[in-house]
Amino acid sequence: MKARINFFTASPDTMKAMLGTSEVIENTGLDHRLLELIKIRASQINGCAFCLHMHARDARAAGVPNEVLDTVSGWREAPWFSERERAALAWTECLTRLGEGHRDDEAEYDQLAAHFSEKERTDLTYAIGVINMWNRFNVGFRHEPE
Repeated sequence: MKARINFFTASPDTMKAMLGTSEVIENTGLDHRLLELIKIRASQINGCAFCLHMHARDARAAGVPNEVLDTVSGWREAPWFSERERAALAWTECLTRLGEGHRDDEAEYDQLAAHFSEKERTDLTYAIGVINMWNRFNVGFRHEPE
């Protein structure tokens, strides 16, 4: 599959802003492992091979074990995800699947609130939104893994 365009050269100012959003996320204080897990889960849902490849590689480099990475899509059944990670992954799924119809997300939000401060919930929601935006660029323009 051939990339449709190089969005970095097509609109450098837009992509500079996108890279800036990613830098903000890295400076929120949220755990790097947690951020990589939510990026991987959103990318799985969105079918973004470029982001899956990149974030799995980044997670491995940060010391996330292969058995964790191999089971992100099955996080509900795998024993090695913390309650905090489970809350973040559930919230990631809720926000990534917005287009699948309105659903009651009270249980997911209550779980999130039990494990994250208001600032952390805000930062996590921002991170989920940003990875979904990156997924749309990479899937829409057929940007393949390197």
